[in-house]
Amino acid sequence: MNSDEILSKSVKHNLWTWTAQRKAEVLPVEKAEGVYFWDTNGKRYLDLNSMVMCVNIGHGNKRVQEAMIQQIRELTFAGPHMATKPRALLGEKLASITPPGLTRFLYTLGGSDANENAVKIARDYTGKFKILTRYRSYHGATMGAMALTGDYRRLHWEPETMPGVVHFLDPYAYRSSFFPDSSSVDEETFSRAYVDHLEEIIRFEGPDTIAAVLIETVTGTNGILIPPAGYLQGVRALCDKYRILLITDEVMCGFGRTGKWFASQHWDVVPDIITMAKGLTSGYAPLGAVAMKEEIAATYDDRQFVGGMTYNGHPVSLAAALANIEVIEQEGLLENAVRRGETLKVLLAELKEKHPCVGDVRSIGLFGAAELVRDRASKEPLSPSAKPLSPVMKHVKSYILEHGVFMYNTFHTLLFIPPLIITDAQLREGFNVVDAALEIADHEIQAGLE
Repeated sequence: MNSDEILSKSVKHNLWTWTAQRKAEVLPVEKAEGVYFWDTNGKRYLDLNSMVMCVNIGHGNKRVQEAMIQQIRELTFAGPHMATKPRALLGEKLASITPPGLTRFLYTLGGSDANENAVKIARDYTGKFKILTRYRSYHGATMGAMALTGDYRRLHWEPETMPGVVHFLDPYAYRSSFFPDSSSVDEETFSRAYVDHLEEIIRFEGPDTIAAVLIETVTGTNGILIPPAGYLQGVRALCDKYRILLITDEVMCGFGRTGKWFASQHWDVVPDIITMAKGLTSGYAPLGAVAMKEEIAATYDDRQFVGGMTYNGHPVSLAAALANIEVIEQEGLLENAVRRGETLKVLLAELKEKHPCVGDVRSIGLFGAAELVRDRASKEPLSPSAKPLSPVMKHVKSYILEHGVFMYNTFHTLLFIPPLIITDAQLREGFNVVDAALEIADHEIQAGLE
């Protein structure tokens, strides 16, 4: 089947997500290896987004492939109520890398239902029903996860989403609601203001009604928002004070993305529940998980957990996850994320220094963002939220792709989320293309073409 046939048949018979069908930008992909993939015409792309922020170990890893093939030969499928070798081994392995005490796991199909199941468990355990999440959060596309999401993506489905969700503000330094010039306050004061804001929300909502606070430890697609010093500890303290569970969504920022197994480990905070997916298998097979403390799992010692799906704990997915974790360990990918993360930080800073259209840059490990603006003084986004991309932003995006670099943007923000195996040379390869694209943006803004 040639490239045109693959594309035409795919377009004819598929409903594409997150796009109007007539505007779908479909990229026909044939193969992938390391940090690159190739389209069906043989064009190579540097994958600066790990496909969908998930291929942490890179493409085509033979160890994971062989583990999946071997599992298919031994036992292709077993029901979710059955014990299997990969289930036994993966639980043991996960318990060795999760924060202390989180040693029980519920396997799911992905991140969305991991978050929904975390909410079910929190409500069951506490006997309370409200869940607090942040406005600049994304927790998945199923109806319950969409309700948990704080950003514009939930609005289309309201009011038919899950009840009981209350949103609060994020500590977003570049666009702070409390401190328009966040550089004028120290980090402790900044964090304290947002922790106090959360406490005010808790008091207004009634602590006796709130089951959990659910946050992306490091906010992902809404701009790689890294919690300032003291913030996560402050949230943990509030949860302890009011007997509320802390759930951290590590779907995107887990499994080495930030240089630690889980991002919460940067701040020495132990959540009550962690949700995970994506980097759990590096996208080699669908899998999510809910990690919880033993006392929470004990809720179901003598009563039924009302939930479960046919493919929960699929043996092939579990085998992929186990092999994936071993690759991260044995190839030193946590350490590489830290080292290459320093390079990423330098390259982002150089973009900001060189290009007036770069308003802010942020990164932790190999998890970075460049926020593009029309004007640094006003911080006006280069492309407004919840509207079609501006012509300049379209040019930036199309130039980058045309020149063989694949990356995501959330409106005016470019995301840098490469596989953890990337080298400094490969990072610079990608940044050379981004640099040229931003030259065009600077020129078009100055010429008033935006």
